[in-house]
Amino acid sequence: MGTNGSTMLEPLRQGLPPLDPAAVSSAASCALPARYEAVREARQFTRTTLDRWELGDRFEDVCLVVSELVTNALRHGLPVPPASPAHSRDHDSPVRLHLLRWTGRLVCAVRDPSRESPVARETDDFSAESGRGLFLVDSFSDSWGWHPLTGTLDGKVVWALFRFPPAE
Repeated sequence: MGTNGSTMLEPLRQGLPPLDPAAVSSAASCALPARYEAVREARQFTRTTLDRWELGDRFEDVCLVVSELVTNALRHGLPVPPASPAHSRDHDSPVRLHLLRWTGRLVCAVRDPSRESPVARETDDFSAESGRGLFLVDSFSDSWGWHPLTGTLDGKVVWALFRFPPAE
């Protein structure tokens, strides 16, 4: 991820206990195309990464959150809706998924080109087909948040944190 990754996640570190750089064990990232099939690609990438990190037992919760974050980025974070002719298969990937692992923590972060705040809709209609994504992110992760990007990166990152006992 380079220096942008560290800058991108600086607000995530605020309010958390200090992270020992030696405790950062793994990071993985993938570019996602501007089409709804990217949600499936994000789930496959998450499955492969968590299996490699021996965190497959957390896949269901993490995958649900990744799916919601990527769906929101595609639906609300792009200037042109996915699957439009303006977004060809070869177009630069405007959405990026980052998975970062520290001892006892996993962060899923999704970057998109919009600077608009994600909005958690309060709804009593749990049969509605949409509008519950951030509610699910909040329910299945230990915490989540977002912040605008600075420097050479435009847009924002929306992240979710999972805590788990360190491997013994």
